Amino acid sequence: MTFATLFVCVGICLSLAMSAAWAIAIRSGKSGWVDAIWSFAVGAAGIAMALVPLPGWQQSATRPVIVALLAAIWSIRLGLHISARTLSGGDDPRYAQLRGEWGEDFPRRLFLFLQVQAGAALLLALSIFAAARNPAPQLQIGDWLGIAILVIAILGEGLADRQLARFRADPANRGKICDVGLWGLSRHPNYFFEWFGWLAYVAIALDFAGAYPWGWLAASGPLFMYWLLVHVSGIPPLEAHMLKSRGEKFRAYQARVNAFWPGPPRHTPTQASKGRAS
Repeated sequence: MTFATLFVCVGICLSLAMSAAWAIAIRSGKSGWVDAIWSFAVGAAGIAMALVPLPGWQQSATRPVIVALLAAIWSIRLGLHISARTLSGGDDPRYAQLRGEWGEDFPRRLFLFLQVQAGAALLLALSIFAAARNPAPQLQIGDWLGIAILVIAILGEGLADRQLARFRADPANRGKICDVGLWGLSRHPNYFFEWFGWLAYVAIALDFAGAYPWGWLAASGPLFMYWLLVHVSGIPPLEAHMLKSRGEKFRAYQARVNAFWPGPPRHTPTQASKGRAS
């Protein structure tokens, strides 16, 4: 199989997966299934891009397996987390926001949107591909750094998810904005750690000696994920929903806490009247 054939086959499978996600979301009324299926699909695509033999490509025996395992662990954790959240709750607030904006045209526009998501998944899979195909015969510092980065990302995202779940489970916090733990350092710490994890493939792929120029392709993963989370389908629709449902409480939270990059909260005139999250 050539690289072009693998690329096309993975792209077609991702398109079909997101078509199935669209059908499930429309039928069930729970758009959260879209993100769960997308997470599993990206993981499967990354595993295929890492492990399918390609004639003419030199690669180590160990690195593709490590990279495939990293992609699988990330995918399974995130996909199962979103699946559990979808089973226990209502519609994802980001998609609820889009449903309100698109009105009766929601099914058609969601289908097209999810095909764009399939394209995004293919681009992310290329980042995994670039890391797995690094031909260096022995594991290097970049490989161990990449493993450490992904472990930190998964632990950080898992901690943020647990902190938010505990906050929401307390009846006393109903209607408040969660600014406990990591949520007091970033309004979206789960998104930050999701982005951070994609730096793992850059660390594994890059060869500053210039012997493996394909390694730079791995940088497309974190660059694209940042754009997606911060400017497209992550923060903008979610914060629009939060402003609509929480109003001034969320505006005060926005004034205090960074949207994406973790950092100390800012002191504002509304600090004394802050509320806590969700």
